[in-house]
Amino acid sequence: MFRKEIKVLDCTIRDGGLINNYQFSDDFVKAVYRAICEAGVDFIELGKKLSESAEYSRSKFGPWNFCDDDILKRIVDSHDCKVRPAIAVMFDVGRVDISSLKDKKDSPVDMIRTACYVPQIDKGLDLVKRSKDKGYRTSLNIMAVSAAIESELIEALEEVAKVPEVDYLYLVDSYGAFYSEQVSYYLNLYSKYVPKEKLGFHGHNNIQLGYSNTQQAIIDGVNLLDATINGIGRGAGNCCLELLLGFLKNPKFDVRPIFKVIQKEFVPLRKQIEWGYNDIYGISGILNQHPREAMKFRATPETRDNCYDFYEYVTRQDIVAAE
Repeated sequence: MFRKEIKVLDCTIRDGGLINNYQFSDDFVKAVYRAICEAGVDFIELGKKLSESAEYSRSKFGPWNFCDDDILKRIVDSHDCKVRPAIAVMFDVGRVDISSLKDKKDSPVDMIRTACYVPQIDKGLDLVKRSKDKGYRTSLNIMAVSAAIESELIEALEEVAKVPEVDYLYLVDSYGAFYSEQVSYYLNLYSKYVPKEKLGFHGHNNIQLGYSNTQQAIIDGVNLLDATINGIGRGAGNCCLELLLGFLKNPKFDVRPIFKVIQKEFVPLRKQIEWGYNDIYGISGILNQHPREAMKFRATPETRDNCYDFYEYVTRQDIVAAE
């Protein structure tokens, strides 16, 4: 598969940080950044840019949950790239004070990615417009589409179509529940409101389809693709960056630095934190549920491998209703 228009966004630190509250060391993030530079990847998302609060305190969450400019600059300056990847950070609606956002010319950040749910679309678009006013490239990532009421999603897309400040609109498989046919269906729906060249795709691996669904998005014309090194991410993780680069067949990409950082950094990290497919996460994907309950089961030694017990638990009416 070769299409020169395709760009790849690595979200290893941002999505992987959901596992360990963004407590990655500087050396680890620098190693990831170096690998992304040398692999020729187009974007790297170095974390979330949230405001400190009682819920998100710096005593509990590491620096990549806040992405202060001086910390980002420390990473960017750690390696001299021939072609530097664009630096991205993510806003969560309701958890950011955008009034503190500097102008693009005064910041190492190139892109602001705004994450919101369908009922928050107005607030999400407001963040996008204000980010664009500051000079940043933008994306809008609508979360949990697989659980959204379609008529409400269409209303949200109608609002997106009115906002030219959205550079990229993402189809996000938050629960890792999509099959390829659904990816095509939703991308076709999105393309009625936004040109295909402005679409992005972010897949999760709960039912082991993160990589193949990303391939389907490529077939359907998407030109901005998310992936993470070794598939690291919350729960079952994400599309593997190393597999995606191999699939794209673009000579500008070099997968060897990715395998090198996996061997040196990610193999040891797997001994400290867990990610990737297992039956517990598979059940949450089959049932199209947020992986939070699965993560609780995996975190408890007495229940971590009890897939039958987990299925019985999450199919109880009170649990389903809570989702």
